[in-house]
Amino acid sequence: MSETSVGFGEKDITPDGKTVELAGQYYQRVAGGVHSRLKTVAMQIEQNGNRTVMISVDVASIPEDFCTILQNAVAASLEDIPSDRVIINAIHTHNAPGLSAGRSWWTPHSDAMCPQEYRDFLTNKVVGAAVQAHDSRRAASAARSLQYAPVGHCRRAVYLNGVAEMYGRTDRNDFAGLEGGEDAGTEMLFFLDKNADPFGAIINVPCPSQIMEATRVISSDFMGALRTKLKEKYGNDFKTICQISASGCQSPRDLTRNSENTAAGWNENGVEDISDRLLEAVDKGLSGKMRQVMHRPAMQHKSADIDLPLRRVTCERYSKAVKELERLEAILDSESAYAAFSSEVAAKEQSGGPGPFDSKLHHFVRIKGEEAIIQRYEEQDKKPFVRIQVHCVRLGNVVFATNPFELFLDFGRRIKARSRAEQTFLIQLAGGRCGYLPTRTAENHGGYGALVMNGNVGSDGGTKLVDDTVKMIDNLF
Repeated sequence: MSETSVGFGEKDITPDGKTVELAGQYYQRVAGGVHSRLKTVAMQIEQNGNRTVMISVDVASIPEDFCTILQNAVAASLEDIPSDRVIINAIHTHNAPGLSAGRSWWTPHSDAMCPQEYRDFLTNKVVGAAVQAHDSRRAASAARSLQYAPVGHCRRAVYLNGVAEMYGRTDRNDFAGLEGGEDAGTEMLFFLDKNADPFGAIINVPCPSQIMEATRVISSDFMGALRTKLKEKYGNDFKTICQISASGCQSPRDLTRNSENTAAGWNENGVEDISDRLLEAVDKGLSGKMRQVMHRPAMQHKSADIDLPLRRVTCERYSKAVKELERLEAILDSESAYAAFSSEVAAKEQSGGPGPFDSKLHHFVRIKGEEAIIQRYEEQDKKPFVRIQVHCVRLGNVVFATNPFELFLDFGRRIKARSRAEQTFLIQLAGGRCGYLPTRTAENHGGYGALVMNGNVGSDGGTKLVDDTVKMIDNLF
């Protein structure tokens, strides 16, 4: 087996001197400053002439069309790397510029940086980071580690009536528990030079990097803070690819405890706390006792387009939605409801307490939910499948597997449990964004994150995604 070469590149993608609308929330936010810098980090790995590029980007999500543009731009700038060997993922911070048009109900902000302008800016930066990675390749070994650091918690509260609510109150008398579990496992892969010194890492956490989501500042959140702390400890040239594992039902907050730690889950104190936890885990993973070094590990990269069934709406549910929408609009029309929604958010922001500030049970959100059901029913027979791109990369006894969803935790667990690899890194929000992919339990409970309005694929598609991904992994061994 020939030696493995690895290179890293990094570029700052913070839009300085620009008025920026932040993506990720139902309500409109304009950034009022910079909490932490946004980055894109690229890594190229090569063995026997086979090359793979992995790129992480500090944004909420990357639309499929733009992801294709980025893949093609990177491939055109490098030697002998086809676009289907380029993997690009978002860390899902809610404090970065959007890459597609804002919500249709937002009022256009004349001074704000438009999505196309940021796309052009970001494309140059991503390509620059990929070229740096290409040019900095060196002989390397890889060392894997699994450590535990509590970061994510289930954010869907379930009540005795069988209904769930994202960020629902847990001090209610009818609170029955949280819908799902949590995963404290942090997957790590380190790259070591000929002297066995680490010069880069892939850190994969089952929780979106979004403590700051209720604020109005630019921020790379806890993943960005971890990346900075790793540079401070291991040298400014140390590069970190940040990946988010299956965690569509997770957030960096424990909803069942009333303490200062809960409040910190919504501000910069929480960013420091969680990045410190992850730093401790990485330090432990890098210790000689904990890391398992792979010299010249076998490398393979397979990608495939997979068709998943569209989540469908029944005729009965469609009829109910038509009647409910008429009832809601009669009480308060959509435009007036959004004005009331925005006013409520502003009042909660002024209160100075922790988030969330936008109620997913608000009249306006309910209108949008019924509209989505009607639209899905009217269009579902025209295109009954959703085509996604899935990548599986093997490096020795480690496998990476991608998906473009906010994938609920249990689907990720199913893939990891069935994987033939000794360690499996799942990368969500890679290759586009297809919304949430909830479990059957979540669909039955309802609530934001499990509604038709939240994604194109349902739990039956999730089962197919698991089966197809496991099959792709099997074929690498």
